[in-house]
Amino acid sequence: MMLVSDVMLSLDRFPVIQHDVILKVCLEEMNSYKLGIAAIIDNAGYLLGVFTDGDLRRKLLKIQSPLGSLFVDDALLHAIHNPSIVKPEDTLVSAVELMESRQVWDLPVVDSKNKLVGLLHLHPAVQALLFKQQILL
Repeated sequence: MMLVSDVMLSLDRFPVIQHDVILKVCLEEMNSYKLGIAAIIDNAGYLLGVFTDGDLRRKLLKIQSPLGSLFVDDALLHAIHNPSIVKPEDTLVSAVELMESRQVWDLPVVDSKNKLVGLLHLHPAVQALLFKQQILL
């Protein structure tokens, strides 16, 4: 049985930003990793929220202030503060099912104390499950 820990991205392979980073810097980090998500942590590494491309799209459609003013806000202000999460010991199948039900591409992976330890991205998860199935055939 494959676990989330078997395929999750390590902390150095996706955008992880501090809670006081402005949105412009958050977007630059997301762009440099070519992922549509950034995890926002406190100084001790605990997950405070996530910011996604979709959050930006929804915010742009909703706000009535100048676009430039949005970029200097703290990213955490516009983040999802209670995102769906998984644990490293969760099964990969259950995590992919959660992604399906929540219609998300990424899930932060946290330990039992809510400290960020990785990110589960849909593409490597599906590749791992397909590879495993091919081996079984």
